[in-house]
Amino acid sequence: MKIQVNIHEAKTTLSKLIEAAERGENVVISRAGKPAVALVPVAQAGKPKRQFGFLKGQIQFAPDYDQADAEIERDFTNSRIFPDGDV
Repeated sequence: MKIQVNIHEAKTTLSKLIEAAERGENVVISRAGKPAVALVPVAQAGKPKRQFGFLKGQIQFAPDYDQADAEIERDFTNSRIFPDGDV
């Protein structure tokens, strides 16, 4: 069920609107007849909690992943930014 109220009504019935949002109802507060904000429970707001390590063992790096390619390194150090090769 969708509940849409104006700001004045939201002020006077805030407790009831919070209870409705906690039950899972869609609560929208409008300003001048246009939807302005949605009232949602904290657990639903924002991003889901991060779970560290959930990709452990699924990502592999090549043994030489941190070794720069000689051609790229040469092009970088001999560029206009570092014309003398001084990095």
